[in-house]
Amino acid sequence: MKKGFTIVELLVTIVIVSILATAAMPMAELAIRRSKEQELRRGLLQIREALDAYKQASDQGHIPVKSGSAGFPPNLEALVEGVDDAKNPSSGKIFFLRRIPRDPFAQGAMPAAATWGKRSYISTADDPKEGSDVYDVYSMAAGQGLNGTLYREW
Repeated sequence: MKKGFTIVELLVTIVIVSILATAAMPMAELAIRRSKEQELRRGLLQIREALDAYKQASDQGHIPVKSGSAGFPPNLEALVEGVDDAKNPSSGKIFFLRRIPRDPFAQGAMPAAATWGKRSYISTADDPKEGSDVYDVYSMAAGQGLNGTLYREW
């Protein structure tokens, strides 16, 4: 008597494994999308908290503000590069971020700061435009999240 599998048994096994793999693919794609959305939320929160801290430091006089300026950073890189403390020059620079997080939905090789849309203080939330400062950031990714809100509106 020969030991081993028949061709029918092998085919049935292959069909069962392929059905299970087909059922698992949408779940894996959903998990990847959820992970990217969590990363997007975290990145937006980090940058927005750093923008608020920069504004607070400028309101407290730690950062010199040009007349007519709202006190927000001129670009996202200023949050990482730091600014000299105007109140206490001997203390060195004030830093707000260690690094600029990337938008996880951004495509292509570009600097992390370029992956975000930037809104200046004088532009509206409905029609964000870049300007002389960075008041807020948003994702430039097309599409909407699992919650039904456009990524751009997060």
